[in-house]
Amino acid sequence: MTEPVDLARAVSILDTARSVTVLCHIQPDADTIGSGLALGQVLRRRGVPVQVCFAEPAELPVSMRSLPGTELLVPPDQVRTEVDVLVAVDCGSADRLGALKDRLDGARITMVLDHHRSNTRFGEVNIVDDTAESTAGMVARVLDAWGEIIDRPVAHCLYAGLVTDTGSFKWARPGSHALAERLLATGIDGAGITRTLMDTHPFAWLPMLSRVLASAELDAEAAAGAGLVYVFVRREDTAGVRSEEVESIVDLVRTTSEAQVAAVFKEARGRTDQWTVSLRSHDCADGSPGVDVARVAIALGGGGHRYAAGYSTAGSPAQLVETLKAELNR
Repeated sequence: MTEPVDLARAVSILDTARSVTVLCHIQPDADTIGSGLALGQVLRRRGVPVQVCFAEPAELPVSMRSLPGTELLVPPDQVRTEVDVLVAVDCGSADRLGALKDRLDGARITMVLDHHRSNTRFGEVNIVDDTAESTAGMVARVLDAWGEIIDRPVAHCLYAGLVTDTGSFKWARPGSHALAERLLATGIDGAGITRTLMDTHPFAWLPMLSRVLASAELDAEAAAGAGLVYVFVRREDTAGVRSEEVESIVDLVRTTSEAQVAAVFKEARGRTDQWTVSLRSHDCADGSPGVDVARVAIALGGGGHRYAAGYSTAGSPAQLVETLKAELNR
């Protein structure tokens, strides 16, 4: 059962904060960055010293550089070692902070804003709602409870998180469209934001897709008969493409009708036999719940949502597939 979300506690902490660090997760997506920059902009206009950061990669993905508030981003080595309030956004565990995990120890109070069911509640205050479609949506609720106006720049950032984490509203939940309408009413260009984040790729993306999708394998008997489709993305495949291009692959693989579970194994750059794995699933054709990939990811050291999860691992491709299939069959 989902625990009550104490928005009043979050507001109380933010309202009295003397300085704030907002940390986003490593390999950031638009939900963590959009949430972080939205919150950062509100704190700045209230006169609160604020820094926003993520540990890796070294640069913000190109598709997110047009988000308002990016001037609040600081390099990891410039993040204060001591701060009044530290807020982690869209982070299911402290490990998702990467090298910035140590900043938790230097904060007077730590707060987690997140929507992952697998969240480990690593903050002193945990504002976690696994029924929310995005962390951006949770930030909007905090701002409403705080009485802070969601102006156009803040709306831009929140819409970025909302549209990406719902897959352009394919996985919208009750309230998602109402929030989108509110944000669009500020005058933001929703179509333009979506195009920049999700539908604009360099030419190198096309030959990369050709190579990677050619490696696709289907095991219709895996996951107790639900089926598994998977591909491998090797280091040489990703030359000349951005991290967001690599992340987009899973949304193509998941469309396979013969498999309820999709997996993309991505080889880490510069580290032999190190991989990150993205898992996706969906409801059954009759509307009943499908494979819980969050359970699988948690068992393998990761986390996420019922139908979107991931983990990091090591080994040969054959070992990776064998381990995943074994867990899917439990």
